[in-house]
Amino acid sequence: MSPRHHPSPLFSVIVPVLGEARRINGVIDNIHAAGYGTPLEIIVVDGDPAGGTIRAIDREGVTGLTAPPGRGSQQNAGAAVARGEYLLFLHADTRLPAGAFAEAARLLDTRAELAAFSLAIRSEKWLLRAIAAAATWRSRLFSLPYGDQTLCLRRELFAAMGGFCDIPVMEDVELVRCLRRAGGRVAVSPLRVTTSARRWLAEGPLLATVRNLALLTGYTLGLAPARLARFYPPRPIPPAHGPGPAGGR
Repeated sequence: MSPRHHPSPLFSVIVPVLGEARRINGVIDNIHAAGYGTPLEIIVVDGDPAGGTIRAIDREGVTGLTAPPGRGSQQNAGAAVARGEYLLFLHADTRLPAGAFAEAARLLDTRAELAAFSLAIRSEKWLLRAIAAAATWRSRLFSLPYGDQTLCLRRELFAAMGGFCDIPVMEDVELVRCLRRAGGRVAVSPLRVTTSARRWLAEGPLLATVRNLALLTGYTLGLAPARLARFYPPRPIPPAHGPGPAGGR
């Protein structure tokens, strides 16, 4: 596959994937729908050296490459070939709302060095809705959005920061904290991205939430990411049901 040949894409959307062959075309369609009329390029970075997800892409104008597995290393690989003014890092289990790109550009042009979105979880369960609302308020109160809230920043700033740390977990938290330590501002939009409920449902909403908080606390206290990663194993990908992808924090 070759990249979209627009002379100057405004956004480069970088999607780290692993085992998302059944869902990747839906992700690409959502990006195009959310960015209708916006000059953008889509870069899919597969953590599978065989490129299983990339080989499943049947949409035009997508750049596909492989990188060592791990969101940090995969997203860095995508950023290294990106041409857009802004980098938007999108998890494969997350869907963008209409107007997402215009909103991100507005926040980065007027209010902040890093933009993210409020969070919704794809579920009718009231507890998961409450967890998503709490995550949104946490990210606003402490200026600490997670990667599933879709981080976006200027490409030059990302390069100046050295990109994501190549660590197995908490690469998103570390990027945001580094930016804040340097005096950067973080803005969380009221527009909501919607992520899959798979991990919460598989582990139990309360257990998954407590585990996430424990991981953040452990990282804050200086525990090694490799040690913390033992408590955040990858989940098996269940059969697809409709257009929604699996995955999620």
